[in-house]
Amino acid sequence: MIFGTGIDIVDITRFERFLEERNTRLFERLFTIHEQEYCAGKAHSAQHYALRFAAKEAFLKACGLGLREGLTWHDVEVVNDSLGKPDLRLYGKAQQLFADMNLSKTFVSLSHDGNFAVAMVVLERV
Repeated sequence: MIFGTGIDIVDITRFERFLEERNTRLFERLFTIHEQEYCAGKAHSAQHYALRFAAKEAFLKACGLGLREGLTWHDVEVVNDSLGKPDLRLYGKAQQLFADMNLSKTFVSLSHDGNFAVAMVVLERV
């Protein structure tokens, strides 16, 4: 059964600007080291950062919480399987809330066009 859905859209040019400004503190606050390494290794890294940020926001919306209840940006990590399919890896408070809400699965869709990155997250309950 579907528990919640969340969607978020991000302007990629914001992340292009953050990269140009070399705003490393922002990236360290928003993204895990694995996400930073993944994005930095891509030709269009701003696009990949924007997609990951949108997915984190979409997850928070799907939970109906926002960034509160002790959650941090590092509690939600966007990962890809061997075929490139995106998914979420949860840590800390996000993992605890996921279990407390009896959630069983996340579904993630990422897309981009022009200057925009969009993510949708669906949460399933057992």
